[in-house]
Amino acid sequence: MRILWLLALVFPLRLFAAAGDAEFLDARDAVQRGQWQRVSELVPSLREHPLYPYVELWQLKARLNEFPRDDVRQYLERYSGQLVANRLRADWLRVLAKAQQWNAFEQDWNALVDPDTDLQCLQLQAAVRRDSRVLEANKARWFAGRDLPESCSSVFEAMFTSGVLKDADILARARLAFMAGNTTLGKAMLQRASAWSAADAKRLDSAIRNPDRYLSDKRLGTRTRAEREVALFALSRVASNFPENAASSWQRLSGSFSRDDREAGWGLIAVAAARRHSAQALDWFRKAADTRLDASQLEWRARAALREQNWEEVLRSIESMEPEYRDRAVWRYWKARSLRRLGREPEAMPILAVLAGEHHFHAQLASEELGPSVGPAPTYYKPSEDDVRNASRIPGIARALAWYRLGMRYEGNLEWIWTVRDLDDVSLLGAAELARREGWYERAIATADKTRKLTNLELRYPTPFQEQLRARAREFEVDDAWLYGLIRQESRFNAAARSGVGASGLMQIMPDTARWVARKLGLKDWRSAIDNTPDANISFGTFYLKHVLVQLDGSPVLASAAYNAGPRRAQVWRAAAPMEGAIYIDTIPFLETREYVRKVMANAVQYARLFGRQMETLTERIGTVPARSPGSDGGS
Repeated sequence: MRILWLLALVFPLRLFAAAGDAEFLDARDAVQRGQWQRVSELVPSLREHPLYPYVELWQLKARLNEFPRDDVRQYLERYSGQLVANRLRADWLRVLAKAQQWNAFEQDWNALVDPDTDLQCLQLQAAVRRDSRVLEANKARWFAGRDLPESCSSVFEAMFTSGVLKDADILARARLAFMAGNTTLGKAMLQRASAWSAADAKRLDSAIRNPDRYLSDKRLGTRTRAEREVALFALSRVASNFPENAASSWQRLSGSFSRDDREAGWGLIAVAAARRHSAQALDWFRKAADTRLDASQLEWRARAALREQNWEEVLRSIESMEPEYRDRAVWRYWKARSLRRLGREPEAMPILAVLAGEHHFHAQLASEELGPSVGPAPTYYKPSEDDVRNASRIPGIARALAWYRLGMRYEGNLEWIWTVRDLDDVSLLGAAELARREGWYERAIATADKTRKLTNLELRYPTPFQEQLRARAREFEVDDAWLYGLIRQESRFNAAARSGVGASGLMQIMPDTARWVARKLGLKDWRSAIDNTPDANISFGTFYLKHVLVQLDGSPVLASAAYNAGPRRAQVWRAAAPMEGAIYIDTIPFLETREYVRKVMANAVQYARLFGRQMETLTERIGTVPARSPGSDGGS
């Protein structure tokens, strides 16, 4: 038995645990076809399969409208604390709500973990029957710029009936919807407002078709609240592309608006300008009072101030944020940096000390600000064979690996994420090592990243595909630590990764990029780079990375941004003068690209350490971003 166990640790589990997989897939197909007799016939052969609880779940879900209370209760007890039980409970609650069995609903509600918005609104329907004060306490749910589930509608109707929500709240949500780009919801909100008319609907359609022309029309009405909301909508549309034009129009029109609306308009324009790194952004922010700026707008004011290195304005913006935003790592870091620049060192040091004990981009920068020997380092821990074996025996882990073995990574990810959420550090590292041996690197990385006191850099920063990757790094003269850091962020070393926009493979290459690289290399075959061919994918991706690195003055920060968002954007985001790398990164307009570059650069530092390189700090690696080249558009 010991020999079999050691073999299982060396070879992927899918070679040893395929028994019953065919029957399970047969049962799954039968469920999808509604062939319940076939499912029942397969049950005896599936009782020992790791995914058998799903077969039971599917059978129970098919009967929930019959209210099989005892069967539901037994299932929930049998799989208590596991993902399958939470899934059944969520579906059971929806059935109870549909049947208006609110007492039973509330009895089961507290055991549900992570309810979605639909279920949260169903719970409010139940709660309001007992206490109408629930409506006032949950008024904030109304103010969303996105569509909400149908289950929320009856709650909102009750809020209107009781006077918790009023006509002004309809217009406020319409504005939120328009700001979020949800024109359909915005129109629906305005049409619900009591002051809305057919003439207002025509005005809105005109503003949607050509917002610039709408604002330029001398007959533009601003007398009613509806007319003013349409004008603000048109202003936001113009500002998103041409903030200077919007500012010119608003300078002319804003006198016809209330002070609140004037300041709201300047806030819209200022954010649009800050996103485009306009030098006028801070001037326009000053025309919008702090009380009129929401959390996102305050963040953009802080970014605009960072670009100008206006440390007083950076600090003022951060301190004006709500705690939820102010306490984010990025703003804690820049608050500390601002305090230091303003000569308030004693206030900055405790902030940096707390940050330095965390594990992320800004934690590394904070640690470097403080210098060496800041607090105890996490303890290195290498999981034992017992740790790995214990992880493999956790039911949720076994189910996740079974899904993974069947090629159903999405389902496997759900099981894995649920199961590891409350594990201790030793168990997390045992599970991470198990995932690594399976070649499931994304789970190995994410699981090892969750530890608090113990750490294992080899699991957080694995190094598969070494032969291919290092060969291409040498061929194209690219730093292999940076290359590993980029691939870790791009695909988590999943060679079969496919993005929603068509990027493929380890380095997430787009078909157009693959064609372009093939032409540059004089190759006819470009499809292998976007198929499951690691060597070709690494070769094409590394060539392209080197190309943008050279094109962007040898800056790995710019090249990383270009790899994610395109060279032209990375070039446009540069300033007219050299800029600290951390400021460039934290003022990138796209959230995805900001996070991407942070992680790629932080990853590269960790990989360099793993490779035994001379200790290079993150601050040194990101360095200074060179000034924008006059007339350069970044190329292709």
